[in-house]
Amino acid sequence: MTLLALMLVLVSQVAMVGGQVLLKHGMNSVGKSPPQTRRVIWGLGGGIGLLTVWFLLWMGLLQKMDISFLYPFQGLSPVLLLLAAVVFLKERADWRTWLGVGLITAGTVLVAFTPPSSA
Repeated sequence: MTLLALMLVLVSQVAMVGGQVLLKHGMNSVGKSPPQTRRVIWGLGGGIGLLTVWFLLWMGLLQKMDISFLYPFQGLSPVLLLLAAVVFLKERADWRTWLGVGLITAGTVLVAFTPPSSA
């Protein structure tokens, strides 16, 4: 794996997490009084834009690399998403949330390092 490929994988994961956070931020502004139309439009537009970047990057990466290599990087997204929610959205995460994300990530790592079957 080249450094460029690794950077593209990480950028795709950050774009996915950023898109989710912006969508949540925009939706939090819906129905507020006074109306916060600009915040809703920026949140939803930015979220859709970042998720589009993620999708196109991910499709390009899938075309060039094995999915068995790329999939373990999806295990980063729950950790990144939880960190982003805590930092940017000021959400609270208790120990059970962290434990759950840790178990998801551990499972993804186990799958990534499982040797292929020789059938």
